[in-house]
Amino acid sequence: MVTNIVILTVLSCFAMNKWLIFFLLGNFQSIYSQISFQDQASELGVNLTYGESNLGGGVSFVDFDGDGWDDITLTSEKGKETYFFKNQQGTFSRVNLGITDTLETKQILWVDYDNDGDKDLFVTSITGLNKFYENNGNLVFTDISASSGLFTSNLYSYGAAFGDIDNDGDLDIFITNRDVTTKNQRNYLYLNNNNDFIDITESAGLFLGNELSFCASFFDYDNDGYQDIYVSSDKYTKINRLYKNKGDLTFEDVSETSGAGMAIDAMSTTIEDYNNDGWLDIYVTNTSGGNYHLRNNGDGTFTNVAEALGTAFYSIAWGASYLDAENDGDLDLYVSGMLTGLDDRLPSAFYENQNDLFNIPENAGFENDNRISFANAIGDINNDGLVDIIVMNDTDLPFLWKNRSVGSNTWLKVKLQGTQSNRDGIGSKIEISSNGKKQYRYTLCGEGYLGQNSNYEFFGLQDAINIDYIKVTWLSGTVDIINNVQSNQSITIVEGEGIKLPETSDSIDVVVYPNPSENGIFNINVEQLEGATQLEVFNVTGQNVLNKELPDSNEEINIGNLSKGIYYLKVRTGDQVEFISLINN
Repeated sequence: MVTNIVILTVLSCFAMNKWLIFFLLGNFQSIYSQISFQDQASELGVNLTYGESNLGGGVSFVDFDGDGWDDITLTSEKGKETYFFKNQQGTFSRVNLGITDTLETKQILWVDYDNDGDKDLFVTSITGLNKFYENNGNLVFTDISASSGLFTSNLYSYGAAFGDIDNDGDLDIFITNRDVTTKNQRNYLYLNNNNDFIDITESAGLFLGNELSFCASFFDYDNDGYQDIYVSSDKYTKINRLYKNKGDLTFEDVSETSGAGMAIDAMSTTIEDYNNDGWLDIYVTNTSGGNYHLRNNGDGTFTNVAEALGTAFYSIAWGASYLDAENDGDLDLYVSGMLTGLDDRLPSAFYENQNDLFNIPENAGFENDNRISFANAIGDINNDGLVDIIVMNDTDLPFLWKNRSVGSNTWLKVKLQGTQSNRDGIGSKIEISSNGKKQYRYTLCGEGYLGQNSNYEFFGLQDAINIDYIKVTWLSGTVDIINNVQSNQSITIVEGEGIKLPETSDSIDVVVYPNPSENGIFNINVEQLEGATQLEVFNVTGQNVLNKELPDSNEEINIGNLSKGIYYLKVRTGDQVEFISLINN
């Protein structure tokens, strides 16, 4: 595989005032003393239930309208429509998106399958056809269920996941089916061929028999740059499947040789690197025989360490999500269960990670859980950098666990935008280092049990003011390395370009030439609006290195005396602001 490495030392200009505050504050100690969550579903407007279900429904915590706030989408029982809740800066209101299907729905995924910059919608069902909606822009949808090439009969579908098995920038799809009545439904792998889907399950070498599968996820277990597939299958007569991607549109079944092919009542496929060793681990929920916590040994094998870590649960578990609840730099774990606390088995569990050993802390807010719960997902309700949790319950209202932990731990939220890779950056690996400590995240679409997490990846940083570097390895082979990034901000990284500049007004027409400049001299042409126009130039540390008022529509600026590299030009006219990168060669 050809690897392109792009190193960019950039900082988001819009956060400069915040950076200065942090620099003035200097170092401070982390004072998180208590993890604290509170259910605020009713207060925040998420006030509808799934209804009567067959083993629960799915949830999504993805920003479906692209306004920077994580929205919530809930599936529903037969006879009711899917519920869409728009996040209005920290509270939610139900919105009508024109999706009127009344099937019993399971997995719900927002994904930009056609790479056009908006979210399309895929929903599975066990009482009718799976539904696929193309977003034409502004949340106006076209039903492409029949024309997309996917199967058009009711195969009792539970889970779905999107990934890119051939690294061509188009998202492929894996659909899991679980029909306990006829027991003759297999799973399906579809290749995206210019937005038409082709069934390649057989030619890819995947198992064609009935699996009773709930869910699957695409991930790279062996760090070879290709997405593998992990499938959770119900009942002790079926094994979980791990398929190794051979890079030629075929897969090798390594379920048994890897140690990941256990036969249990498997519900979920929760993927993350819980011990920050650079290898992706798997958490699989189970019935009271105990959940499996599969540590990736880095040699193609996995070891179940649930008992040793304290995460076996020993109840009836469904969804699970990794999250750093108190932003202390390690991943905790939340597990949903369907028992109501009437016996000594757990109805749910929040496990705090303490040096890669997990325990259930007291008074974290989850103690009064007495609801039957299934899917869960993580997001950020109010953009405060603390991870919140949405939980799908059955006939009760969902839980919306708002993170109310108090302290000074810092954080970073990273969203990806692919150019050569798929637009959502699915299948990318993000590595950061702060205070010499590395952390890793992997981007998925379809995870846990019928869940979809926020498109932001969350990093807790303890007391770090700066992140030493962010390294993004994309499926295309491009590697972006971004140095010296400020904490406590949300950023979008564009493949091959670095941190995306803040959205600005189109009211200012600015032309800069030449750019790059070989001598540091740039000609600036600005459409003059009412009022004075101010030019400012900042270096990558946020330091203002030039201030100048534009006397008319044309001006020259000279930064040839400064170091070579990337700078930012800020053009302000009245209330309108425009940012432009300057490359001083």
